[in-house]
Amino acid sequence: MEKSITPYELIGGESAVKQLVHRFYELMDELPEAYAVRQLHPESLVGSEEMLFEYLSGWLGGPNLYIAKKGHPRLRMRHAPYAIGLKERDEWMLCMTQALTEQVNDEGFRQALLTQFSELASHMINSE
Repeated sequence: MEKSITPYELIGGESAVKQLVHRFYELMDELPEAYAVRQLHPESLVGSEEMLFEYLSGWLGGPNLYIAKKGHPRLRMRHAPYAIGLKERDEWMLCMTQALTEQVNDEGFRQALLTQFSELASHMINSE
């Protein structure tokens, strides 16, 4: 029986996921177009970066680091204290799209990831 390759493996494993998350938060810090979503985060992005890395590791089919540490992600519940509308979702996607474009050369794989990220980001919307 052939073992299927996970998105985690396709993207390049732990170091690549760390690189993606780091670049994502760099862009959030640098792009004026990401101001609203950046304001939802603490001044230091170190903790946010660690949590997103841990979450994405499992989400992409690698080690379930987030679940091992915090249990079920319950993303909507954990994001409930923050007003997330279309603007914040779009800004989050702007940063993730740019980070993925810089890192993932396989266009089909990148588009598949963007579709999944877009669904995830839209699921977080909790305000007008």
